[in-house]
Amino acid sequence: MSRSAFAYMLRCSDGSYYVGSTTDLDARLNQHNLGMGAEYTRRRLPVVLVWHEQFERIDEAFAREKQIQN
Repeated sequence: MSRSAFAYMLRCSDGSYYVGSTTDLDARLNQHNLGMGAEYTRRRLPVVLVWHEQFERIDEAFAREKQIQN
């Protein structure tokens, strides 16, 4: 069983948090810090990964992302 999706939380430079999901956590974190991630994080760089959870499928990771956001 390979796990290939992640829900994650970033702490932004202003102390706020961002929650997302991805299939490549390292690449996505790099995108955020290069200003190529979500609009929310682009204005709050740099960001730091503070939590992540692994899932088998992206739809599971996305569901967890939405659960945390709500």
